[in-house]
Amino acid sequence: MTRVKICGMTTRRDALLAADLGADAIGLVFAESPRQVTVEQAREIVEALPPFVTAVGVFVDELMPSLLEAIAQSGVKAVQLHGDEPPDALVNLPVPAIKAFRVRTSFDLEPMAQYHHAVAFLLDARVEGQYGGTGHAFEWTLAQEAKRFKKPIVLSGGLRPENVADAIRTARPYAVDVSTGVESRPGRKDPEKLRAFFAAVRDADG
Repeated sequence: MTRVKICGMTTRRDALLAADLGADAIGLVFAESPRQVTVEQAREIVEALPPFVTAVGVFVDELMPSLLEAIAQSGVKAVQLHGDEPPDALVNLPVPAIKAFRVRTSFDLEPMAQYHHAVAFLLDARVEGQYGGTGHAFEWTLAQEAKRFKKPIVLSGGLRPENVADAIRTARPYAVDVSTGVESRPGRKDPEKLRAFFAAVRDADG
């Protein structure tokens, strides 16, 4: 079964709906973004989640002291490092770390070989000057290529209910990650789009 992470959560209501629909993880963006949450907002959402739904904190080039403080105060159970963090930034973190890579060609996959401490790699579309949440897709066969680095691959970038089944059939990722593709506006999820997204994922798995 393909795992599903719904990212860019800003309200407890949206997070609980995603969990009810079958989300394995929800993403809380601490970096500058229309979907940015405070530590207090994140903690409220984390405390409301049911068991076995993982809260993932999304950070971009965060300084280590503030990263560790945000992890401790919010209660997130994993982090997604979405900037230009070096491999040693993943060492000795108190929670598992997913390293995100913005990709356009096979050349963009090569740095993955250095990130031995990542528990998974997330692939997003490379859009200059932006670190995610762009709504742009990339060539999904790159996710197949990335499997040579022997880590679970999380497919992100431009996914929506209309294309996620094709993306899964093409890339066969460990998980898919969606934010803008299921929104009614930045930071707020559309219930019908969420339901359609999960239905498409299950259809692809079937």
